[in-house]
Amino acid sequence: MSEQWSTKAAEQAVHGVTRWYAEQIRKEQQAGTDPERLQALKEGLAGCAADLETLQDGGQTEAAEIGARYAALAQELEGQ
Repeated sequence: MSEQWSTKAAEQAVHGVTRWYAEQIRKEQQAGTDPERLQALKEGLAGCAADLETLQDGGQTEAAEIGARYAALAQELEGQ
């Protein structure tokens, strides 16, 4: 059975990952060591923005999918 996610809860999950990407981008820009990593981080941040847009226009199905995906992503990123 899939977990229930409200649009607001899914948005909060996306915002958490967005903050992680923004912090990593800031650190990478300060260090200036790996342009490929910086590009990958920027692409991840752009994906967050796109998913936030989807949440604005989507319904419960999209909220559940995006919320679950970002909850898993947040756990993965915390482990790095």
